[in-house]
Amino acid sequence: MAYRRTLKRAVGCTGIGLHSGKTVRLDLKPAPAGHGIRFRRVDFGVEIPATLHYLARLDHATTLSRDGVSVDTVEHLLSALLALGVDDVLVEVDGPEVPILDGSAAPFVILIHEAGLRPLAAPRRYLKILSPVEVVRGGKTARLLPADHFRVSYTIGFDHPLLRHQAASFRITPEAFAEEIAPARTFGFLREVEMLRRSGLALGGSLDNAVVIGETGVLNNKLRFEDEFVRHKILDGIGDLALLGHPVIGHMEASKAGHALHAALTLKLQQTPEAWALVTRPQLPSFDIGPGAALAPEAS
Repeated sequence: MAYRRTLKRAVGCTGIGLHSGKTVRLDLKPAPAGHGIRFRRVDFGVEIPATLHYLARLDHATTLSRDGVSVDTVEHLLSALLALGVDDVLVEVDGPEVPILDGSAAPFVILIHEAGLRPLAAPRRYLKILSPVEVVRGGKTARLLPADHFRVSYTIGFDHPLLRHQAASFRITPEAFAEEIAPARTFGFLREVEMLRRSGLALGGSLDNAVVIGETGVLNNKLRFEDEFVRHKILDGIGDLALLGHPVIGHMEASKAGHALHAALTLKLQQTPEAWALVTRPQLPSFDIGPGAALAPEAS
C-alpha cells in the first residue's frame, strides 16, 4: 500500500514575487492526512486549497483565489510537491505571491529534502487516466492518455532562433524531477519585458530569477540544459496538474501549450468522469527524501 505523506518538520524561505515584486515569507508545515495542499495567506487569515475549484487568473502564472484573497505563481512549488510525493502540507505566505527564488523548482526540492517526509496512516489514491481527454486551441494542444506511470511529453516552438523547436519527454519520478526538471528556470523575451511591466507583471523579474532571451541569444549566464526551455514547460505542466488533487497515473502530451491550456485540460478531465478513476496501488520503490525516512506510517 502507498501511504499519504507529509513533511517531518516545518521549513521556510524568503524571496521576491516574480510579478508583484514584493518580498514574501513562505513556510511549509506538516499537515494531517486528508488535509491536501493548502495555501494560507497569514496576512489575511484565509486558507485556499490547491484545487481546480479555487483556480483564478492564468496570466503568465497560475493563481488561486478565495473570498477575494489570492496567491499567485503557485505552479513551481506545486510541481515540486506533486513530483516528490507530498500529499498533505500547509503552505503559509505573508504576501500575494509565492517567491520566485531562482525561477526554477530546485529551491523547493531542497526545502522538501531538508524537511524530510513522513508517511501518514491513510492510503494514497491516484487519479488514473482510463481514456484520452484532449483540448485544442488553434495550433496548441494538450491531452491526457492512459499509461502505467506518470509521464509528461512537451513540444514548444517560438519565432526565435533558439526556440524554433524543442521537445522532451520524461517519466516523472522524484529522482528524475529533482535532477532533470526542477532546475529548469522560467524564461521570457526581452522584447516582452516592458509590455509585461506596463500590465503590472514581472515587477520582480531580474536576470537572477529568469532566463532572458534577447534577439541573438540568452542575456544572462549559460543555460542549465540545452533544452532548458521545454523542461521548464514540463515543470509548469506538472504544477498545474497538481490542482487535480491527486498524483496522476497517465501521460500528459502538450504542444505549444501553457497555463491556460493546462487548466482547460484539467477542467475537461474533471468534467469527464468516465475518463478517470481514483485507485490505490502497491508502494513502488521510492526516492529517499531526507535522513532517517520513516519506514512505516504514523497516525496523523
